[in-house]
Amino acid sequence: MGNHLCHFEFMVSDSGKAEEFYGKVFDWEFKVDEGMPGYTMINAGKAPGGGMMNKPDTAPHYALSVYFCVDSIDDTMAKVSAAGGQVIIPKMEVSNIGWWGLFADPDGIPVGVYEPKK
Repeated sequence: MGNHLCHFEFMVSDSGKAEEFYGKVFDWEFKVDEGMPGYTMINAGKAPGGGMMNKPDTAPHYALSVYFCVDSIDDTMAKVSAAGGQVIIPKMEVSNIGWWGLFADPDGIPVGVYEPKK
């Protein structure tokens, strides 16, 4: 079976302003994630939920990213490389709930993957 969309994430210039904007536009609810300082979880009313943070200085631009759930980030990244993509961020732990990574497809489009802890 395919891998479903499981999370979206905004990197913004001012998370407070972005929360106000998206709250008014989409009626979303926001909650600071105590396990990840500077990260706000987004309740969109139905799955998938999302997150928001101020863009780190090292990030090249403001962005909306999507994450697809996978059984194994290591296996997925091997498939990415074999299929002509590029691993941008290898597997990294997310606050004791799982792991994430980022790759670019052959056109350079960034795609996130998430592996929940079992």
